[in-house]
Amino acid sequence: MRVYVAGTGRCLPPDVLTNADFARMVDTSDEWIVGHTGIRTRHIARTMKNVDMAEAAARAAMENAGCTPADIDMVVVSTVTPDRMYPALACDLQNRLDLPDVFCMDVSAACSGFIYAVDVAARRILTGGARTALVVASEKLTATVDYTDRTTCILFGDGAGAAVLRGDEKEGGGWLGSFLAARGDDGAALHCMPGGQLKMEGHEVFRFAVRVMPEAIEKLLGSTGHVISDCKFVIPHQANLRIIRAVQRRYALPEEKVVVTVDRYGNMSSACIPIALDELNQAGRLEPGDLLLMVGFGAGLTYGAALFEWGE
Repeated sequence: MRVYVAGTGRCLPPDVLTNADFARMVDTSDEWIVGHTGIRTRHIARTMKNVDMAEAAARAAMENAGCTPADIDMVVVSTVTPDRMYPALACDLQNRLDLPDVFCMDVSAACSGFIYAVDVAARRILTGGARTALVVASEKLTATVDYTDRTTCILFGDGAGAAVLRGDEKEGGGWLGSFLAARGDDGAALHCMPGGQLKMEGHEVFRFAVRVMPEAIEKLLGSTGHVISDCKFVIPHQANLRIIRAVQRRYALPEEKVVVTVDRYGNMSSACIPIALDELNQAGRLEPGDLLLMVGFGAGLTYGAALFEWGE
């Protein structure tokens, strides 16, 4: 059996904050923000709840996959910014989509969350617990941002991305594996207390990212027998353009292989990777047999990577 991506979708809320907007709030400038982060704009969910974005992305993915609510056997949602502490956002989404009484759960791995959620869904499909899984990463990070802290408020945006994973009896292709890890002793570097605001030690997180992203890539590719040059696209977490370029330089990757959305959307935590995946899919840039490498890191501190061969 194999597990493949049957469809993708995304939701970006309509309101946009530019660097000029931030220059009116805090002591910063477009030149400084672009030079240090690569970010120019980010979408803000002023009137939308997290579940609103999750629902829109999920419906788009289901339509793209050609499936109905009755086809979905499980729902896994990655989020660190739920609308309420409980029940799970996945259960709220199940209700919104009028899905049957299926397995629903949230994953809290921050920016690595979509990779974690895909691993959970793929392994359940492979062991016979489901046939079709809806995997959603939806984040309203701006609800936790301190808009007086110029070092962090410029970084984050809101959005949701989704994928429908389906299992069948064909051999080869689809999900080829994941590598997941965490280092809880570094957790204080990026955290948010209940009802509080996001706190981040930027330099420590930067050093962590440029160290562990290559580690995740090499351990995953080593376990699957591939090398990075086999990959058509690398989809990294979109925290900071300097981090992305550091990984790109390490592997001498051409720019056309490295997917970048951070300039338009900022850091949307776990929603970054599935939104980038949907952009590739909807633009018709993916062909059967293409290898896609997803790699991320986030609060926890968590990190991981996943490898897919595209196509049904």
